Amino acid sequence: MDMSFATQALTTEFALKEKKKAGVYLVPKEIEDYISTLKLKTMGIEIDELTAEQRKYLSSWEMGT
Repeated sequence: MDMSFATQALTTEFALKEKKKAGVYLVPKEIEDYISTLKLKTMGIEIDELTAEQRKYLSSWEMGT
């Protein structure tokens, strides 16, 4: 729930600053990344950087299927 509330609060702040009209919008990636990174940090978890081989695997349908 903490991540949900944080997302709602920061997205509301973003919408007000950007003077968005009433509607349905996607949560900006920067906000989602910020919240998820903070959550992982509080849990003592760090995100690894993908290697070139991992990026190739993830972008391909040829391997692993």
